[in-house]
Amino acid sequence: MNIRKANLKDAKGIAKVHVDSWRTTYRNILPDNFLQSLSYDQRTESWKQNFSDESNYIYVAENNDGDIIGFGTCGKRETNKVNNSGDLTSIYLLEEFQGKGIGKELMKQLFKQFEKLDFNKVFVEVLEDNKTRFFYEYYGAELLKTEKIKIAGVVLNLLTYEWNDIKGVVSKI
Repeated sequence: MNIRKANLKDAKGIAKVHVDSWRTTYRNILPDNFLQSLSYDQRTESWKQNFSDESNYIYVAENNDGDIIGFGTCGKRETNKVNNSGDLTSIYLLEEFQGKGIGKELMKQLFKQFEKLDFNKVFVEVLEDNKTRFFYEYYGAELLKTEKIKIAGVVLNLLTYEWNDIKGVVSKI
């Protein structure tokens, strides 16, 4: 397994992981017809756009064959007005690679990026029904707020967590 900074050539592989992981992670949370309508081509184009934004930091996890099996992203959302802070915007892995420490390694890389940016606070948003929230809690994220959002006609709770000790998270990972 290898974690590295992603590049534009990775857009298709990232898109496949994005779609496939949404279909497994959000099964029984979002409607099946919505999940099945997710498109590899549409996601690939979206990821190509993500690479054009220099404030996005994108890392991929590859298996021993060089296939992308996960990714993590961070930066600072436009809605984030807190000085010296950033946002962990995603960590997604193919279902068969979850629980093997790969998410932890992606998170370590993202937090190292936060250190390079001299951020002292990090936020992450996660759906309440997404078990990944327990992963974030394990690494010290504290619940800041809950709000209602609507995705595919379903009202869900969006949780916003924060970390106030980036160096502490890096040392724990």
